[in-house]
Amino acid sequence: MTTVFVLNGPNLGRLGSREPDVYGGGTLVELRAALEAHAAGLANASDFSLEFRQTDSETELIAWLHNAVDSSSPVIMNPAAFTHYSYALRDAAAQVTSAGLTLIEVHITNPHAREQFRHTSVISGVATGVIAGFGFDSYILGLDAVARRLS
Repeated sequence: MTTVFVLNGPNLGRLGSREPDVYGGGTLVELRAALEAHAAGLANASDFSLEFRQTDSETELIAWLHNAVDSSSPVIMNPAAFTHYSYALRDAAAQVTSAGLTLIEVHITNPHAREQFRHTSVISGVATGVIAGFGFDSYILGLDAVARRLS
């Protein structure tokens, strides 16, 4: 069975209370439940499990990407603010795709419709694909892409 890492960066643990007018009212717990429910309904649900994690630490997020490479696990990642400047995270993400694994960068909002500094992602260039602007459905769409690649 393949483990799909769902990794969430800084401040995403505050979903539901942090700028609900921007990020919606759903919590990280609700996001996890929605992803798990969706995963259970997929045709190849018995082929994979989800490992859902959130951290405000760049170091921890990088270590999780290293774990994904070492365990041959695809990744769905919302790097949050690290998206725009963390070259260390970008280098760790590049190891995922260099290993032939899928890495889907997801965002709840559309960074290109927001402040100028959010328009640049240092992760997108090494990601397999990017899904943004669909709220929690960005994760669902990312999971669908990963599941198709696993089947």
